[in-house]
Amino acid sequence: MQVNKKDLEKSQVELTVELSAEEFAPFIENGAKKLSEKIKIEGFRPGKAPLEVLKAKIGEMSILEEAAQLAVNKTLDDVLAERINEIKAVGQPNVNISKLAPNNPFEYKVTLSVLPEIELGKYKDLGLKTEEAKVEEKELDKILNDLREMRAKEVLAEKDKAIEKGDKVVVDIKLFDGKVPLEEGVHNDLALLTGKNYFVPGFDEKIIGAKNEAELKFQLPYPEDHHQKNLAGKMINFEVKIKSVFKRELPELNDDFAKDFRVKDLEALKKDLQENVLQEKKRELDLKNESEMISKILEGAKIGDLPEILIESESRNIMSELEQSVLRQGGKFEDYLNHLKKTRDELKLEMIPNAIKRVKSSLLIREIAVLEKIDASDKEIEEKISELKEQYKGNEEVQKMIQEHHYKHYLKNILTNEKVLAKLKEWNYASTGAKQKS
Repeated sequence: MQVNKKDLEKSQVELTVELSAEEFAPFIENGAKKLSEKIKIEGFRPGKAPLEVLKAKIGEMSILEEAAQLAVNKTLDDVLAERINEIKAVGQPNVNISKLAPNNPFEYKVTLSVLPEIELGKYKDLGLKTEEAKVEEKELDKILNDLREMRAKEVLAEKDKAIEKGDKVVVDIKLFDGKVPLEEGVHNDLALLTGKNYFVPGFDEKIIGAKNEAELKFQLPYPEDHHQKNLAGKMINFEVKIKSVFKRELPELNDDFAKDFRVKDLEALKKDLQENVLQEKKRELDLKNESEMISKILEGAKIGDLPEILIESESRNIMSELEQSVLRQGGKFEDYLNHLKKTRDELKLEMIPNAIKRVKSSLLIREIAVLEKIDASDKEIEEKISELKEQYKGNEEVQKMIQEHHYKHYLKNILTNEKVLAKLKEWNYASTGAKQKS
């Protein structure tokens, strides 16, 4: 058996596999036997018809095609195993039979996507700087006020009571472009907190001072950057009916209020909130630093053409992450797409630049792991599995998945990447942890 390799464009290689007529002969015999077991031939038991009789019955090419399939199935794994370290293949191979004729060698071609060549530039001692993670007093004040808002008591106001800033109102709204009703421009029983400008800037000011059951007509300009492109920058006519008004009573910010959150007093609540916000800011800052660092390293690296299969796979991953995020927030992905006025394919196309960056980042980290001999140990993998078992105790589906071999391989990649990123931060950010003071 001969195997020849040819480099193609777009990070692909082609392996041409040739079996001599003598090497292919046993597959012809096995193919004929397999077919004769399925085909009824008068005078012969299944699988016992001579080759020449079978040829006359179904044609020689049918036998050769069956033999070709058997030959590919038998030899392909050996061919790939022999070349796996050399070609660094990704994804599934594409097989095409290129020569198949009686009394001739058999040939097939295997096209594989491969990892591109990577030439690393500087990835140590970049002297990157980070910001300080800190919590401003005004941020805490806003969080505390939001908590008070969540626990506000609402009391239906008297009909002749004028709307004041901070009231909750329930309204019916109709929107018009000139005199033309807007598609999706009817909002019935919409609850709004005045003073927050939740609907559109200027709306609250138009209804403050109005009384229950009042019917108002006014115009408002929509911002140029409004998410609804059909409204952005336009002067829109409003018809609004006030259906009910609620006065809102916020609780006092004191120790009794704090005890609702299972802490002893207001000072303890503030301390807990500050620590939670600080940790969240540190996480966000760490991700920002990580992204900036990888981008900097990528600038100095040379990476060959990316296999389309990796870009396609990463685009699907990004789409799936986005869809899961929408679902977690209680939305429907189709509604989200309608809101953007895009199809799945259009949105996926927009994700390609991000997918390319993520693929390059992943390849970069993988290359550094190899060069620096960074790897997750079996002990680290087992410790992580034990941690996950405890975390998902009682979830049989997750418990089963954790034990599967492919999941351990996945976990090894994740932990190795984490170790590489930790070393990169250590090499490129001076005293990162010390800069993130509480």
